[in-house]
Amino acid sequence: MTPGADKATRELLAFYLEAGVDAPVGEEPVDRFADDMAAPIAEPARVPQPSGPIPAERPRVSAPALPMSAPPAPDAAALAAREAVKSIVTLDELRAALDAFEGCALRGTAKQLVFADGNPQAKLMFVGEAPGRDEDIEGLPFVGRSGKLLDRMLNAIGLDRTNVYIANIIPWRPPGNRTPTPQESQICLPFIQRQIELADPDILVCLGGPSAQTLLNIRDGITKARGRWFSYHTGKREIRAMATFHPAFLLRSPLQKRLAWRDFLAIKKTLAAG
Repeated sequence: MTPGADKATRELLAFYLEAGVDAPVGEEPVDRFADDMAAPIAEPARVPQPSGPIPAERPRVSAPALPMSAPPAPDAAALAAREAVKSIVTLDELRAALDAFEGCALRGTAKQLVFADGNPQAKLMFVGEAPGRDEDIEGLPFVGRSGKLLDRMLNAIGLDRTNVYIANIIPWRPPGNRTPTPQESQICLPFIQRQIELADPDILVCLGGPSAQTLLNIRDGITKARGRWFSYHTGKREIRAMATFHPAFLLRSPLQKRLAWRDFLAIKKTLAAG
């Protein structure tokens, strides 16, 4: 293989990984565009004709159609999620309920549930949008490139994962890391709301616009919303909440790190003030 072809192959494999194709489906290539009508058609066997009068044909009874299992409608799934969290009183129970929940189709394409990381007793909680490929593999939020950047940002204000609690609105990876639909976010919303309530932090930080819009019920984009303090009701009490850039956005737009740094300094100051 020439160096140019080898490079093209690596780039193609990298593209497949980014698109979510991380497992082969067969060992031999299959040409699915080949004409499958080339096989000879067998001559039908001759059936001997009965002698004498032909009996009347019996009426044909069609077999009953088998019920097809389909995911519930988004409204019904969201209602089922709200019902599922009503009696949950611990984070372990919440995780078990998510494992058993079948109202979100994303669980069928993800490798595993990505529930949370860090210290659930921490005063500071971060909530992103959805896990990516690395998170789907490891079963923990923010462990890929964006997670490493988040760790560095925490270290810069004297914190690490033992001092914070981290989760996502949606706990399953969307195929190919696509953006979750509004319906998927609404279906999973009761679970993350109960997760915030049970963790009961003093400060909630929404990482990225989708997280801020879903949890804080705002319409502003993240550039306008970031750095501002909001009020969030945990179900038990009002706490302070802030929106800031998602680390994945900062990897694409490093010049915005200076604004994120201001946000983290404000978070540090508020934590210190108690």
